[in-house]
Amino acid sequence: MTDLLWLWILLGVVVVVGGGAALLVPRSRRRRGEGGTTVAPPAPGEGTAEPEVAPESAAGPATTEPAPPALETPEPVAGRMVRLRDRLARSGSPFGARLLSVLSRDHLTEDDWDELEETLLLADIGAGPAEELLDALRTRVRVLGVRDPQAVRDLLREVLLKVVDPSLDREVATTGPVGEDGTRLPAVVLVVGVNGTGKTTTVGKLARVLVAEERSVVLGAADTFRAAAADQLQTWGARVGVETVRADRDGADPAAVAFDAVKKGSADGTDVVLVDTAGRLQNKAGLMDELGKITRVITREAPLAEVLLVLDATTGQNGLNQARVFGEVAGVTGIVLTKLDGTARGGIVVAVQRELGVPVKLVGLGEGPDDLAPFDPEQFVDGLLG
Repeated sequence: MTDLLWLWILLGVVVVVGGGAALLVPRSRRRRGEGGTTVAPPAPGEGTAEPEVAPESAAGPATTEPAPPALETPEPVAGRMVRLRDRLARSGSPFGARLLSVLSRDHLTEDDWDELEETLLLADIGAGPAEELLDALRTRVRVLGVRDPQAVRDLLREVLLKVVDPSLDREVATTGPVGEDGTRLPAVVLVVGVNGTGKTTTVGKLARVLVAEERSVVLGAADTFRAAAADQLQTWGARVGVETVRADRDGADPAAVAFDAVKKGSADGTDVVLVDTAGRLQNKAGLMDELGKITRVITREAPLAEVLLVLDATTGQNGLNQARVFGEVAGVTGIVLTKLDGTARGGIVVAVQRELGVPVKLVGLGEGPDDLAPFDPEQFVDGLLG
C-alpha cells in the first residue's frame, strides 16, 4: 500500500512539472507571421498544426492609404528655346556651317551656288524656299560684295530669318470664347499626328508648359485603341495635378471621350482642354474620317481653339505628306516639331510652314519632361549658324 501511495505522488510531480514547462516558454522563441502578427508556437498536444491567427474585424483588415506623390513644378517656359540654340550650336550644325563656309570664299562661282542649293535641299528646306533664299543671297552678295566672316554671317542670318518668317503668330491659344450664358468656355486644343511622332508625350509636356504659365488644364485621352496611351497620359497629368478624362474600356468611342473631356472642362471653368487622339496613318481613310467626327462632336460643346499637328523633324519630306493630309481633314492651325535638336535638317521648319501656311508653334528639345518650348525664329536661326 505504501509503495502504491509513493507511486501516485511521483506521477503527480511529473505532471505538474511537465505542465509548467509549457507556461515557461521564453518570449524570444515566439514566431512572427508574414502579416506582422505575433504567433505563438504550437501548444502541447497540437503537433504541427497551423498557428491560430486572430480573426479580422467586421470592417475588414485595416489599411493605410499611401500618401499622394508630391506634385512636380515644371520649369519656367522662358529661356527653354535658348537650350535648343545652344544644342544646335554645340553640334556644329552642318547646315549653317556649310553655308557660311561657301559664302566666305573669295570668288563665288556657279559651282559654289550649286553647292549652296544642294546644302539647302539636303536640309529639307524645300525647292521653293531654297530658290527664294539663293536669289536673295545672290543679290546681296553682288551689291555688298561681302567677304568678311562676320558680315557673311550677318547677311545669312538676315536671309534665313526672313524665310523662317518671324511675323507669323506662334502663340498657342489658351483663352476660350465666351458662351451664350456669359461664362468663359475652355480653349480646346486637339492634338493630331501619326504613330511614332511622340504625340502623347507631347500632350503631356504641353500640359506642363500650361501649368508653368498658371493655366488650369484637363486632359482628354481620346486614343482609346491603345490602352498604354491613356495610362501614359494620366501619368503625365498626375505629376502636375491635372485630371485626365479617359474611357472605362479599350476601344471605346474616341469622340465620346473627347466630348466628355470638353464638357468637364466647361463645367469646371478650366482654361484649356488638351485632347490626345490616336496616331493615324494618313492613308487610312476610315481613321481620318473618325478624326473628322471627333472634331464635329467636340464643337457641339465648345469651338476648337487650336489643332496642333505633331511631326517628327527627322522624317524630312515624308512629314510634309503627313502635314498635307492632316491639314485637309483636321484644319491644322499650328505645328509641333519633335526631335528638332536631333537633326541638322532644320529646313523642315520652313518647308512645313510653306506647305500648310501655318506656323511652327512648339518644338521638342530632347527627352526631358520640360523639353518642349515655344518656337522662337531668332533663337533657332542663331542655333543653325552656331
